[in-house]
Amino acid sequence: MKKDWPCAPVSLQNVSPNAMRMARLLRMSRRDVLLTGMGAAVTYGVASGAAGAADAPSAPAQGADPVAAQFMAVSRLLTDRPTLDLRIGNALYAGIVQSDAGRQAQISALHDLMSKEQFSSATAFAAAAEKADPALKDAIHDILTGWYRGVADGKVVVYRSALMFDITKDAVYPKTYATGGPFYWTTQPPEVDRPTGHPALSPSKFVVEPT
Repeated sequence: MKKDWPCAPVSLQNVSPNAMRMARLLRMSRRDVLLTGMGAAVTYGVASGAAGAADAPSAPAQGADPVAAQFMAVSRLLTDRPTLDLRIGNALYAGIVQSDAGRQAQISALHDLMSKEQFSSATAFAAAAEKADPALKDAIHDILTGWYRGVADGKVVVYRSALMFDITKDAVYPKTYATGGPFYWTTQPPEVDRPTGHPALSPSKFVVEPT
């Protein structure tokens, strides 16, 4: 190993602590200088490569289910929303497809219908889908139940992010407990106006879900 660069001797009694630290820093060997330069070059190269990789467009995942993307497009139209959470959508799609062997083909049929015509609203799209194939009504029910209630294949996929809470999320958060006093359910609830709109789908059989 080569010798360190020469440094003028100093009297430790006549220098300040800052000067002592500076003197130690100046006693840097040529080897340290070389290693420091090499480290900086490697760091710059890695950073440049990472920046280039970040700017490059990401390739689609190998083996991705194309119907999953169709499910998201159909869901955006049925919920009248420009964007939906992709992670929640993938979980809902997996549960819906698992619940019925024919759901995947029905989702593709809904996407084909959506691609052929321009629908002004979810109501118009749902009505046209049931008219084209009455079996598509059940697929629409599963999709809307998944997004608004957070349930797919009889299992809770998401709770707080379910769309049924979206209207009041700026004021009231969904809770897991009742906010009323004892026996609050025995009082007469307030009257509400009867809805004036018409359902997009035909009536379905009432199903009592297990609790």
